[in-house]
Amino acid sequence: MSPDRATISAYLTILSGSAGRLVISLVYFLIVANTLTLGEFGLFATASATGLILARLLAFGFVSPVYRVATVKPRLLGAYLAGFGGLALLSLPLIGIVAVAVYVLLFADRLAPLPFALIIIAEVLGWRLVEVVAIVNNGLRRFRQAALLVIIGSSLRTLAAIAFWLWGQASLAVWAYAYLGTTLLSAVVALALFLPPLRLRFVKALYPRRMSDAVFAGAADIVFYVQAELDKLLMLALAGERIAGLYAIAMRVIDLTAMPVRSFNQMLVQKIMKDRGISGGWRRRALVEAAIAIVSIGGLVAVILLLTPFPGALGRNVSEAAYLFLPMLLVPAFRNLVEYHAELLYARERTGSRIALLCAVTALKAALLSFVMLRFGANDAWAPWLNGVFGAVYLLSAAMTYRLLGSR
Repeated sequence: MSPDRATISAYLTILSGSAGRLVISLVYFLIVANTLTLGEFGLFATASATGLILARLLAFGFVSPVYRVATVKPRLLGAYLAGFGGLALLSLPLIGIVAVAVYVLLFADRLAPLPFALIIIAEVLGWRLVEVVAIVNNGLRRFRQAALLVIIGSSLRTLAAIAFWLWGQASLAVWAYAYLGTTLLSAVVALALFLPPLRLRFVKALYPRRMSDAVFAGAADIVFYVQAELDKLLMLALAGERIAGLYAIAMRVIDLTAMPVRSFNQMLVQKIMKDRGISGGWRRRALVEAAIAIVSIGGLVAVILLLTPFPGALGRNVSEAAYLFLPMLLVPAFRNLVEYHAELLYARERTGSRIALLCAVTALKAALLSFVMLRFGANDAWAPWLNGVFGAVYLLSAAMTYRLLGSR
């Protein structure tokens, strides 16, 4: 990408918007992570990750056709949103069946059914609806409204976390109710104030021919989130609640390093779509990957440097997880580069290739992480091995991505 003034200005604009949402989300994360016990936070993080995955089943992926029609034929948006609503209702039994199966396999002996159900409902019927309204606004090029909606939703969750902390009833059962109430309120705000005026009408003939696109796009979305969240579920299954909590905190902090990378990815995707290809040869691609790696590692180094003289700066539970940061120093680079590869395939409209890549990455990550935790899970020796796990996943991702894209 050309480092001209317009490009730099656009990047800084995107980055500043992401930074605003990140600061609010960071406050929310620190309060919840340090108010719950490590075990409870581990259960909340894994239940929430389960909900994020299950939310992609809502309406069987019909969000993709809704976004397309909002972008190219907004006059049909009312008909497509009516179809989305009907398909969402039809998908709820499937989501419920999968949720029960996951609960029995992972949570039955660890978490009561009611808090688990509240968290799943919050993700599926709360935050997912907020995301859908934001997606519609983005399709209509109402970018400011979409960004404002996400900020309001994040702010409401943060206010709930502050109230939860001040109330002093620091249990996961109580937080599940607060989390559900806040996300449902966010969904009401989204539907009442941010959905553009339109007339909902059910046009049966529109939906059958769009279902293949919906299911295909939904499958890609599900695989992406499974790839991103599976490690949390494996940690709970193989190492228990406390280690899952420590790991979830470490990965949330590592996720902060992705902010500048995701802003860069957004601009790069737009440029690739406009130019219908990737300019530059292998040398430029290597430089881009090196830059992403350096920025990612630098972000975690900054957190380590902050916590060295001030170990309690980010709270008690975060300070307990801080010993993982240095042994996992290379994980942010490998993790963000895998996400970058998936964005390259998305930009080139290689949806099938993207699904194949994410499936391969997920299988390898699950196998290696399971081996590491079964072999070294009895003590804290597992943390440095995660560099090797994510490094191997990166090598597979890079080999598949650049082979699929070709050398041009």
